[in-house]
Amino acid sequence: MVLNRPATEFSGENSEFYLEAESVGSMGNRVMLELELFPLLGIADLHDLRQQMSNRSFPNEFLLMPFADTRELQLLYFGLFLGIYLAALLGNGLILTAIACDHHLHTPMYFFLLNLALLDLGSISTTVPKAMANSFCDTTAISYAGCATQVFMFVAFVTAEFYLLTFMAYDRYVAICKPLHYGTIMASRTCVNMAAAAWGAGVLSAVLHTANTFSLPLCQGNALDQFFCELPQILKLSCSDAYLRELVFIIFCFCSGIGYFVFIVLSYVQIFRAVLRIPSKQGRHKTFSTCLPHLAVVSLFLSTVMFTYLKPSSISSPSIDLLLAVLYSVVPPAVNPLIYSMKNKELKDVVRKLILGMVFTARKLPFTLRK
Repeated sequence: MVLNRPATEFSGENSEFYLEAESVGSMGNRVMLELELFPLLGIADLHDLRQQMSNRSFPNEFLLMPFADTRELQLLYFGLFLGIYLAALLGNGLILTAIACDHHLHTPMYFFLLNLALLDLGSISTTVPKAMANSFCDTTAISYAGCATQVFMFVAFVTAEFYLLTFMAYDRYVAICKPLHYGTIMASRTCVNMAAAAWGAGVLSAVLHTANTFSLPLCQGNALDQFFCELPQILKLSCSDAYLRELVFIIFCFCSGIGYFVFIVLSYVQIFRAVLRIPSKQGRHKTFSTCLPHLAVVSLFLSTVMFTYLKPSSISSPSIDLLLAVLYSVVPPAVNPLIYSMKNKELKDVVRKLILGMVFTARKLPFTLRK
């Protein structure tokens, strides 16, 4: 920091005023300024000083963690994530199209599955394209606004997905444990309200988390130990104890998440008890086929998220954190369509017809054009 005033102006009768600038932190990026010299500083000096403080507290960009150090490996990871992303787009896109086009699938269970496919497409599209672009272009930078947008979108989609999985567990509970009242309890309006509540909760949580996090001054540099803008990684760059307000909110959300997790577990305990009372083996198999995909999706999603944020610090390292982030942010959206289509014969048949129809249309298209 350079001031336009000579050092002699800071002595004599004004010695009670002083300026202290100290760099703190392993990266030398944290700056602590104590100013009691305002009567001696000009307007230009104060403007420059405030600009320097602002630049250090709110950086113009963040540096994401690369997947590899060599160019060859970066291109390899680019191809890998491109394949995963295209598979997620294809799988979720087929589920969306099948449910929207086939009126036999216009039921509460498939309505929630349609919303889940939308959320999966949103969450994987928030993180993977930017990571692929960075690997392909051999860069790690993301703008401040881009990072804030990524945090907002990712938190919104993940929170909404958790609420939606809870509502899907309730839907299976009512369908199996209270089949005579299913049509009344899970009416169309109720399902729409549940889906709207999940999306609304996601947006509200994203607004609060993003506003809290990006209002904090950041003085520990701008390097994130993750391949996307993750909230805990950004909070590590905070200057002071101001991050505690965001930490308290995260703890509150985590506790509420534990409550919903307990609700899902209790729902499936009741479901399994009801299924085991079904006398016919075929009936039990058919009932399990509608529940196991959802249970598998819930287990994959919650296990990776909980292990990521509850793992002991002794086994924490940038490479392990990177792997776990891929497991909970990239893998579920890509494999969820496969999980649901493997055990659900009705959905599998509709998707197969849809694919065959697309292939048949593609084969006929050249002959149609010649006419």
